[in-house]
Amino acid sequence: MVTAAQPLVLPGVPRRRAAAVRHLGPNWYASVMGTAIVATAGAGLPGAGHVPGLRAACAAVWAFSLTLLVVLLYARTLHWIHHRDRARAQLLDPAAAPFHGCFAMALLAVGGGAVVVGRDWTGPGPAVALDAVLFTAGSVAGLVIAVAVPYLMVARQHIEPDQAGPVWLLPLVAPMVSAAQGPPLVAHLPAGQGRETLLLGCLAMAGLSLLATLVMLPLILARLVVRGPLPLASTPTLFLVLGPLGQSVTAAGALAAAAPGVVPSPYAGGFGVLALLYGVPVLGFALLWLALAGALVVRALRRGMGFTMTWWAFTFPVGTCVTGAEALARRTGLAVLDALATGLYVLLVAAWAVAAVRTARGVLSGELLAAPRRRPAVPRSGTGRTR
Repeated sequence: MVTAAQPLVLPGVPRRRAAAVRHLGPNWYASVMGTAIVATAGAGLPGAGHVPGLRAACAAVWAFSLTLLVVLLYARTLHWIHHRDRARAQLLDPAAAPFHGCFAMALLAVGGGAVVVGRDWTGPGPAVALDAVLFTAGSVAGLVIAVAVPYLMVARQHIEPDQAGPVWLLPLVAPMVSAAQGPPLVAHLPAGQGRETLLLGCLAMAGLSLLATLVMLPLILARLVVRGPLPLASTPTLFLVLGPLGQSVTAAGALAAAAPGVVPSPYAGGFGVLALLYGVPVLGFALLWLALAGALVVRALRRGMGFTMTWWAFTFPVGTCVTGAEALARRTGLAVLDALATGLYVLLVAAWAVAAVRTARGVLSGELLAAPRRRPAVPRSGTGRTR
């Protein structure tokens, strides 16, 4: 009989390997997302084709993200097989459950990168096939997670008001990532209803993700204003708010680029108008949030914030702002947007390098795979603020 104290170990799988993944959570998929978008965003930079070696470097980074995805899928499969107690506990933990959205977004990010730069290594046909598989799997998983995690929050988890945080957005952003990654596949479908169905399906996923985000974001802002800054270790998650903002701008641009010839001309033009009139103000708000989140991160660093896997929040959300700025730059031809995309990409690469090095160091030392430390109970203050 298998119990929680004696987890199942399948024949052929070393016990040490099974034990190593016991505390591996879904948040690790953020490293795949952050790596994949470095490749995708770099390939879309203005003048990227004229920078020697840039595209080759982006293709290599994409290949690395694909490798990371395969390794993590294997490790998480071991986790579910050998440590079902931990896997179920993560689903019922309000702090861990939202990170299951990272699984869907990792599939989508790697799949989208395949047709952008991965084709340089795989060839166009295999790249499209890989993207189609990962897009389908990621979109289905994202829609399921977008329903399942909020359901668990309402029906199975006991959540206090001061637990509201940016991680609550993670399950809701995955359909927006689908909306951004789906349009490039439209041209590979036969002309007719298949193309229009995929395009409008992506628009529907963008809408459901955007409206859900607009419902959730006021709760997060209210918690920050009323209760004060997040705990030091959670402060990097403030960057997660950039995800739905930048990704929605990217999705609007992708939909507008794919619409001509797929939907009737009045509506195709409307996609282009929406991409500009929606994209510019939302990107402006994203820059405002970037400045606010950056200031709070600097505050946390001065108070001793150490490295945790939450630092990967500095990568993918910033990358969505890069791809959003690139989409607007292509539509408007404005040099200022080219400069913005380039500047944000420099920030993205720097953040990715720091997170990747620190993660590798933590894995080699075993610190990041160890059981989480128990913190002593701290009496709650009257205002809940940390001065």
